[in-house]
Amino acid sequence: MKILTTGATGNLGSKVVEALLKTVPASDLAVSVRNPEKAAHLSERGIDVRQGDFDYPETLDKAFEGIDRLLIISADGDDETRIKQHTNAVEAAERAGVNFIAYTSLANATESTNLMAPPHVATENLIRKTGISYSILRNNWYLENEMGSIQGAMNGAPWVTAAGDGKVGYALQQDYADAAASVLVGEGHENTIYELSAPLVTQEDVAGTLSNVLEKEVPVQHVNDEEYEQIMKEQGLPESVLPLVVEIQRSIRRGSLAIESNDFEAVLGRPVTPIDQALKQLVNDISQSN
Repeated sequence: MKILTTGATGNLGSKVVEALLKTVPASDLAVSVRNPEKAAHLSERGIDVRQGDFDYPETLDKAFEGIDRLLIISADGDDETRIKQHTNAVEAAERAGVNFIAYTSLANATESTNLMAPPHVATENLIRKTGISYSILRNNWYLENEMGSIQGAMNGAPWVTAAGDGKVGYALQQDYADAAASVLVGEGHENTIYELSAPLVTQEDVAGTLSNVLEKEVPVQHVNDEEYEQIMKEQGLPESVLPLVVEIQRSIRRGSLAIESNDFEAVLGRPVTPIDQALKQLVNDISQSN
């Protein structure tokens, strides 16, 4: 059985590969990357590194050749670009005769009001229409997405939020990676949809737990959307991303990530990393990088 992961040099993809290597021989693993030179370290470990670009279907035909089980990690970009790229990947998988597709989607995608939901809904539908066995991994939210706020708090800044009392199923990328690896190598995951959501917390909860980790108070500054945008602008975020970060806060406030589910632990076969331990890990990562 040959398993391939796309985006294997990215933050999530690299963690999936490491998780797979714990249970699968390197000779059974392949990766598809835009630039194989960036994956030389994987090739040196015996992994089959293939060049594949979601923008060029002909490269995906070669990348997916002889693959039994495929993980498509969702791409970045605007809706139109992502839908086109994902379409290319799914259609190439169908042409290559892939037997199983796992896909990293978004929490409650088909019902979600989240700004980022449309490409995921389109891709889920595409996968189902192929008739190929699948597992949809509806990832909630990476705790790493809050690295800026965590680092700010470490430096004495307040935790700024426009999310109100909105709740999120935060988990570490490593937990999501382990879940993806488990689905790729495990049995009984055909034609499944997993809501991968950790215990729900508010921004106030996260700041409170971070206070305990840092052993100092992390004050929470609740602001409206306009104030949040201005603060993010003053912190140096590019104009082009400001509407997106504001919309994410608005979406959390409206409950788009407040998805309660036991799927995460069921897929992992263990509890999700508790948020206090997860925050300790990220704080240590930031400290070591400085």
